[in-house]
Amino acid sequence: MISKVNSCAISGIDGYIVTVEVDMSNGIPSMDIVGLPDTAVKESKERVKAAVKNCEFSYPQKKIIVNLAPAHTKKEGAYFDLPITAAILISSGQLTADDIDDYALIGELSLDGSLRSVNGVLPMALAAKEHGVNNIIVPSDNAFEAAVVDGLNVYGAKNLTEVARHLSGGEKLEKVTVNLDEFFNEQIDYIDDFADVKGQAAAKRALEVAAAGGHNLIMIGAPGSGKTMLAKRLVSILPSITFSEALEVTKIYSIAGKLPPNTPIMKSRPFRSPHHTISPQAITGGGAVPKPGEISLAHRGVLFLDEFPEFRKETIDSLRQPLEDGYFTVGRVAGSFTFPSETMLIASMNPCKCGYYGDTSRKCTCLPGQIQKYLSKISGPMLDRFDIHVEVPTVKYSELESSEKAESSAVIRERVNRARSIQLERYKNEKIFSNASLSAASLDVYCPLDENCKTLLRNVFEKLGLSARAHSRIIKVARTIADLDASENIKPNHIAEAIRYRSLDKKFWFNN
Repeated sequence: MISKVNSCAISGIDGYIVTVEVDMSNGIPSMDIVGLPDTAVKESKERVKAAVKNCEFSYPQKKIIVNLAPAHTKKEGAYFDLPITAAILISSGQLTADDIDDYALIGELSLDGSLRSVNGVLPMALAAKEHGVNNIIVPSDNAFEAAVVDGLNVYGAKNLTEVARHLSGGEKLEKVTVNLDEFFNEQIDYIDDFADVKGQAAAKRALEVAAAGGHNLIMIGAPGSGKTMLAKRLVSILPSITFSEALEVTKIYSIAGKLPPNTPIMKSRPFRSPHHTISPQAITGGGAVPKPGEISLAHRGVLFLDEFPEFRKETIDSLRQPLEDGYFTVGRVAGSFTFPSETMLIASMNPCKCGYYGDTSRKCTCLPGQIQKYLSKISGPMLDRFDIHVEVPTVKYSELESSEKAESSAVIRERVNRARSIQLERYKNEKIFSNASLSAASLDVYCPLDENCKTLLRNVFEKLGLSARAHSRIIKVARTIADLDASENIKPNHIAEAIRYRSLDKKFWFNN
């Protein structure tokens, strides 16, 4: 007797339906799994056999063939333990499930029949819904995650016995639901606040602009000036994440196995800060079984690279393409896997090895050649991908001893949210979430400039020798500054401020 059970698998960050087919026949008792299974899938035969026996079912003494369709895609992980077991029980007549076609089953089995959580449940649940499956059974630890999918009946099970009873019409599993409105409305308490930062008004303004428009930013300054402190507080002023953005981020974290416990969906923007010893593969993604890297884990959030020149040059340069395109594609024999990478890149660095080149408080001890060698670790094309360059000077003692309270993150975040709301409304008919994501073709449509703005930009472009990429990025930043001012049109003062954020490469890289 042949039985079929729906399940799901992962390709990149998306799920797809897998049909688990089981055929039993007389012969030497055995189980063969076909359909390009990896080692974890092949080993499921032992887990399934033990789980069936320990849940007081009878393991068939038959020749069993398990086919995972479609056969041309490689199957990985332990997702298929539960559907394989259910198909065997149905095929052997121990389980009757008339509506099994309307179910998708996902889960790893322990030897005692209990269900272990698996990674990637959210994209698999989305795939099941898109395929027309109305019900899904997952391990209880994954149930809240799957319940995010609207219109899908989600059931969380603790063991094989509960699944068998539910499918056979016995004791039903409880349907799991999530109140997303209540979850999203929960206030996020940030430990770090901009109110604690003394001085650095220019840097805080630059970070506000970056947060409002999703722009890449690099900070340069002497050791102890507060670059890392400012970057860590950026998360407290990031705009509220939308549901569609949260869904994208949650899919990535689910696949990577980094979704926090009892968290159905990510409600805050990610902030990733990898160590400078990270490899190119770990930061962009890849591996024998391709997984998202740090730049994808920071999707719709922030990737912070502290001590930027200390990263390996090949690691830094590997970011150029995914930053420009907004995605990273990994090619393998089994196929191509694409991971999204629309992130804000925030970097901080010293201007030289000793850290005091250009600083007014201490004298730099580096030779000109050493300064050039240190700065050359950041290539011109990579530097060009930062929309905003900001110098973070050493804080004066008078600012440190001041009792005046600085502006809080909550106040800044309100302005950022207003600016981002303007952008979401402006681009509601486009797949654009922020000004930084504007394409070159969209600049003429959404960022028209009057003659005064064009004249100012033309003069600066010729004087500073800016690249075409720098030209478009100045316009994008000016659009964000205009949004912060609630101005429908870009004005010369917006262009002038945006230009100021493009001058540090001339001071440090080409003036030493």
